[in-house]
Amino acid sequence: MGKTIMIVDDSASMRQVVGIALKGAGYAVLEGKDGRDALTKLTGQKIHLIISDVNMPNMDGIAFVKAVKQLANYKFTPIMMLTTESEEGKKREGQAAGARAWVVKPFQPEHLLGAVAKLCLP
Repeated sequence: MGKTIMIVDDSASMRQVVGIALKGAGYAVLEGKDGRDALTKLTGQKIHLIISDVNMPNMDGIAFVKAVKQLANYKFTPIMMLTTESEEGKKREGQAAGARAWVVKPFQPEHLLGAVAKLCLP
């Protein structure tokens, strides 16, 4: 069975583009339209990696990362931020919250998949 990755982004087109790249590489994909929506979908199933945007309505990516790290089943799940934010302060804030990688949009699918492969351990 393939590994499962959750994509959290308020842009449906971005979820679709990332989803196509991941599914093409053999990953199963779960989607959340913002942090709050994504949290409701974390119901105990194994998630190998979470890819989250930073700027979203309802619950932004940094608050989402902090919330995920409070959940026993997902405390050690690696999280990658995929965002237009490239400012160092934001990156440090994400890292302090628990994000393990930071990829800036627009991105090359090969670059994204390379980062996913490094973080998506068994």
